[in-house]
Amino acid sequence: MQRLAINLQLFWDGAVLSYRALFAWLSPTTFIASMILMPLGQLMFFTGLGIFATGRQNASFYLIGNALQITALSGIFGMTMAIGGERWAGTLMYLFGSPSNRLAIFTGRATIHIFNGVFEVLMGLLWGALIGWVDFSHTDPLALALTILIATFSTAAMGLLLGCLGLLTVNSFFTNNLVYFLLLLFSGANVPITSLPQWMQYISWSLPLTRGIQAAREIIGGATFPIIPSVKF
Repeated sequence: MQRLAINLQLFWDGAVLSYRALFAWLSPTTFIASMILMPLGQLMFFTGLGIFATGRQNASFYLIGNALQITALSGIFGMTMAIGGERWAGTLMYLFGSPSNRLAIFTGRATIHIFNGVFEVLMGLLWGALIGWVDFSHTDPLALALTILIATFSTAAMGLLLGCLGLLTVNSFFTNNLVYFLLLLFSGANVPITSLPQWMQYISWSLPLTRGIQAAREIIGGATFPIIPSVKF
């Protein structure tokens, strides 16, 4: 029981302190802008481009896809800095040398970024509703909330992996940006998976966001549980 209490304390401290540590190198104004303005800019750009290319009837396809894809901002960049930042700050040796439960430490760091990701997705969908690009009248709220949570959790796990790779590279931001922009193509956020070459489809269906994006589109379109996105090659 005492060990459980210690691990829970480590979980909480890891969540709070890693989030506060963001502001050691990122000002609150810049952070808020990255949480609101950058997601809004991505939504408006890709949805507007999709409307121009295919017509307004497909606006929801692009907006939902990009709203779910935005969770990669917190999942990839936030998690990478939560781990790779230890190396930059010179505290990595203390983390590895500590006898504390590392699973509790890193899951605590991931949790706050999962909440960030969920907030960003909901904010993107809210913008879509306010602009009139998405109709939520046939949506199952519980199914959509669970889909967003699972997609955000899996993306944070991907960010955890990239954070570990960041310990081996000098410039982790290059890897983060590369993966983020590849997700725009491979996750189906802006390009239908079925229109991709077959070898790219295999990659797409192995990514954490692909099924989450498709499930969200089907749920907002009126589908209910169980949602099992079909894999078509």
